[in-house]
Amino acid sequence: MPALDDSVITKEEVEREDTAAVGAGLDALEEPERHRDPWWKRLGTSIVPPFLALVLVLVIWEIVYLLGVKPEVMLPSPVAVFGELGRLLESGQAWQTIWTSLSRGLFGFAMAIVLAVPIGLAVARFKWIRASVGPLLSGLQSMPSVAWVPLAILWFQISPAMIYMVVLLGAVPSIANGLTAGIDQVPPLYTRVGKVLGLGWWGQARHVLIPAALPGFLAGLRQGWAFSWRSLMAAELIVTSSKLGFGLGQLMNQGRDLSDAPLLYAGLILIFVVGVGVELIMFRPLERAILEARGLTGNR
Repeated sequence: MPALDDSVITKEEVEREDTAAVGAGLDALEEPERHRDPWWKRLGTSIVPPFLALVLVLVIWEIVYLLGVKPEVMLPSPVAVFGELGRLLESGQAWQTIWTSLSRGLFGFAMAIVLAVPIGLAVARFKWIRASVGPLLSGLQSMPSVAWVPLAILWFQISPAMIYMVVLLGAVPSIANGLTAGIDQVPPLYTRVGKVLGLGWWGQARHVLIPAALPGFLAGLRQGWAFSWRSLMAAELIVTSSKLGFGLGQLMNQGRDLSDAPLLYAGLILIFVVGVGVELIMFRPLERAILEARGLTGNR
């Protein structure tokens, strides 16, 4: 009998070990694979291709300039443009204009988020609001930013409020639509769990819907920033006044008024660099963090 008991105990231990091994294997399958490439490989894949593309653009630009396809007053050489850009950076004028425009854009973008989040939640939550307000948001999103400038001048005259109105009208519809689209993709099971846990409407929105809709919401934020930046540049290019300060749009406008092509092209480059910089500094790390939290990055 003791031998039989030992045999039974041995079988039970083997079964427990097998069950634990199977459980550990399933857990390993559920965990995302963590693999990070060496820094030199990440550097090569993230910086080298854009650098080569930039060099190609500059080479084509120089060839077109040497061929005289356009007069120099219309198409200056890359050397002249980057020389003017260096002068702006050295004198500090570039940094001042960048800060003027960037501070306006970020402040307007923050106000747009504050306004767009309740609108997006309401559209996603209430069918009658979606039916009435949803098409208006889509229509506003398709409106060119420059079309709002005359109306903003009529309402607020030449003032910073005029610029912020243009920025808000450009950004709010995109952010609200992005949040609504993200919430629409949240599985209904999540909201049922929230109700079981006793969460009210605001609790579900804060702790369930918005976190679950973050990927779609981030896409709306990225598009909202793009519209904010475009709207801001449209307003600065059209309206020039001492009341508004001197931003990147006014810098390009100055180059046009003075027929200074290198200055105009330098302003265009600064606008492009700021747009790319915000994407790389703010949105790209945020996107990576959200995807990593969901195990969606793979070998990125």
